Amino acid sequence: MQNPPPGQQQQGYGSPYGTPPNAPMTQPPGGDGGPKGKTALGGLDANLAAALGYPVGIIALIMVIMEKQNRFARFHALQSLLLIGAWIVIFILSSVVFGIIAAVLNTPAIFGLLSLLWLVWFAALIFCAYKAYQGEWFKLPVLGDMAEKFAGK
Repeated sequence: MQNPPPGQQQQGYGSPYGTPPNAPMTQPPGGDGGPKGKTALGGLDANLAAALGYPVGIIALIMVIMEKQNRFARFHALQSLLLIGAWIVIFILSSVVFGIIAAVLNTPAIFGLLSLLWLVWFAALIFCAYKAYQGEWFKLPVLGDMAEKFAGK
């Protein structure tokens, strides 16, 4: 059996059927929208931009507006914004409920539960930012599915 000319591959040895013989074996870095690619946000690495989007919501908002190529960064930016929106709704509702309970029971101690909610919120932000920085497609239970659907558009 003859060897192929230099720079060419034989069909069936590492290249998918139908690809040209000189086609690269893998996509160029950042071409797949993965965590190692660059973003439209000043050329930041996608995993760093995604991680910064969780604690700094304005970065996530800018990424949703500007980022069109990198799905990883866009997904985490959308998930961050959905998490922030869910937090705002939960905090407002729990503040109203705890305020009514505190007024009825005539005790401000119930507001300690609000500080527990703040701790849960902070832990969720740190955890999500860590997972994004590690390059994982970590999805939150409900919000992750919504973010994945919006990021695909």
